[in-house]
Amino acid sequence: MRLPPFNPYLAVIIGVISVSTSAVLVKLADQAPAPIIAYYRLLFAVLLMSPLIIAKYRHEFKLVEKKDWIFSIFAGIFLACHFILWFESLNYTSVTSSVVLVTLQPIFAFLGTFLFFKERFTFGAVISMIIALFGSVIISWGDFQISGAALFGDILAILGAITMTVYFLLGQKVRKRLSLMTYTFIVYGFSTITLLIYNLIQQHPFTGYPPNYWGIFLALAIVPTFFGHTLFNWALRWLSTATVSMGIVFEPVGASILAYFFLGETITWAQWLGGTIVIFGLFLFILSTSRKRKVTISRKREI
Repeated sequence: MRLPPFNPYLAVIIGVISVSTSAVLVKLADQAPAPIIAYYRLLFAVLLMSPLIIAKYRHEFKLVEKKDWIFSIFAGIFLACHFILWFESLNYTSVTSSVVLVTLQPIFAFLGTFLFFKERFTFGAVISMIIALFGSVIISWGDFQISGAALFGDILAILGAITMTVYFLLGQKVRKRLSLMTYTFIVYGFSTITLLIYNLIQQHPFTGYPPNYWGIFLALAIVPTFFGHTLFNWALRWLSTATVSMGIVFEPVGASILAYFFLGETITWAQWLGGTIVIFGLFLFILSTSRKRKVTISRKREI
């Protein structure tokens, strides 16, 4: 019996810090169109994944069924829509408001499973959703007092959370038949193609950006993608989904702190109050919807 290569709780902490950088990095490249930022984030991620896919996972593509390709294509399209909407929201509203509202995604996911997979609501889930949504109303109301543009940014962030939910729902069954790496590579690939077509239609320039922007695009592909989401998925081997999800809820906190130091963004009273209520509601939601089971760390060594 062997222990994990490193503490999975530490992996979650590193993951939270990593995904917290995403919104700040997008803001630092605010002169580039949001769809271009999304395009290069996914393009670089696909290019970085390619050697590993070719070396270890290429045989899995023969196992992909026609319906899996269809679901993966649509998942890629909705992932592209998520990035466009969320990155665009950061042009109108603050990092704090945008990230908090995007973090509502678990609630939309549960609503989606209720509508399409007939999962039942518990009383605790309903109460926690109402609390979290109430917090989002406070944030949006506070932003509206600042400007209509900030409220528009909040709406884009909420739409970004909804499109992310559709992306997850489309990939739910496909992920059961394919490895994480293969599925992610396929979806990222179709999402990159979607963003390429969208940028061509919108006639956004693909070149001509400052040298540091290319570093930002690459950082987006590496830090929040691989050191963020990949570590979360690795931690799920050792920890419960509820434990990892609770860690992810702290992303708005990390993003707000980074935005304060790197962008000089301050947090309004509405964002403090609404954000706290949203995070509290999400904690309750995760606790009320997670299955009651003991969280253990396997002693079998895995990488």
